[in-house]
Amino acid sequence: MLKQNKNKKRVIGVTGIFGSGKSTVSEMLRAYGLKIIDADKLAHKYLLPGTKTYKKILGYFGKGILKKNRKIDRRKLGKLVFGNRELVKKLNAIIHPKVIADIKSAIRRSGGKTVVLDAPLLIESGLRKIVDDLIVVIIERDELIRRMAKKVSLKRPEILARIKSQIPQKVKARFANFIIDNSGTVNETKKQVRKIMKKIEEGMWRN
Repeated sequence: MLKQNKNKKRVIGVTGIFGSGKSTVSEMLRAYGLKIIDADKLAHKYLLPGTKTYKKILGYFGKGILKKNRKIDRRKLGKLVFGNRELVKKLNAIIHPKVIADIKSAIRRSGGKTVVLDAPLLIESGLRKIVDDLIVVIIERDELIRRMAKKVSLKRPEILARIKSQIPQKVKARFANFIIDNSGTVNETKKQVRKIMKKIEEGMWRN
């Protein structure tokens, strides 16, 4: 029997390493009428000038991460922290408590019986316990590098540093109820999503 969380809503978690395509999978789930809670988007507001988290980040990482308009340059910040697990931990310690509180609030306020939580650090931040079904999106490393180099113009060393800063795919996969391999075509990924949704819906019906 599949468990229900305290919010009496079914939460489908979607996670994966940087560039795996978890957001692509989440958008595919949206087609099933599901609301998507995007942890990255929730985190962005805490990087804005004037917030307490903005001040804490500047206080620790310095003004070298700022753009001319005083906004935090996420790419500069990324270059600084990725590849250094201690700096990643420090950045997460500043932002994550706020984002986790926002996520839990968004789940409570969301309409419908099922909601999707798209979070790159879902496992690392301890959110696995509030998720009923966890989908881990994986991708072959060479394909990830090819896509990211094209999509966001990152150089290979930058991409590898970001990958290194996260839990390896094979470790994330151990926490999964379902695994999607996003190394192939969009249609191949859609087929995997369709099969997973069928299993989840069947489980909910039996419950």
